[in-house]
Order: sequence, then structure tokens, then C-alpha cells
Amino acid sequence: MVPVQLELPVAPLRHPESQGAGLSIQERFEAFHQLNPWILGKLESLTADCVSSGLGRVGIGMLFEVLRWQYGRATSGDPWRLNNDFRSRYVRMLLELHPEWSSLFETRGLRAA
Repeated sequence: MVPVQLELPVAPLRHPESQGAGLSIQERFEAFHQLNPWILGKLESLTADCVSSGLGRVGIGMLFEVLRWQYGRATSGDPWRLNNDFRSRYVRMLLELHPEWSSLFETRGLRAA
């Protein structure tokens, strides 16, 4: 039996013009997410695939690396930069949309706003 390859078509990644100075992680995340709402959908699809495959635990780090790998296969040129600071925010959004996934992810308190 040949395993099914999950295909994730990717859109161009857009970065906010003001990416740092004086902005909190949450503010940077909100600006990034507003420009790239499709990323949440990709993370949602990957998580659903993990659930349907029977995984009992999922790491957001793994999901980020799969997105990076998929993007690297689908594009050439500038490196695709998905900020690791946003991992915890994406997990919280996934759990807000899918409370039934709460046992899949380990979350900790946010250290920075």
C-alpha cells in the first residue's frame, strides 16, 4: 500500500511593513495573520490529517516544519520565513476553532503579550 502524500498548495507569504520595533509578539502576529490568513487553514488541514491518521499528540513545531518543507518544494527564490514566535498563537487559534483538539496540543501560559 502506497502512503497518500498530503498536498498543500501554498500562497505567497506576505510580511507586514512594520515588523518589529516596539510591537508586541501579539501585535506582530495579528499583522502577519491579517496578511496571511491561509496559513491557519493549512495548519488546520495538517492537524485534521494527523487526527484522521490516528495521532494522539501533535506538535505545532512539526506542523510549522511541514509547511516550510511544502513551501520549499513548491517555490523558489526568497526563503519562506514563518516566525517561530507565532507558534503559540496559531495553536490557540486552532483550539479556539476546534476545542475537540485540546488533547492533541500541549499549551503553556504566554510569557509575552
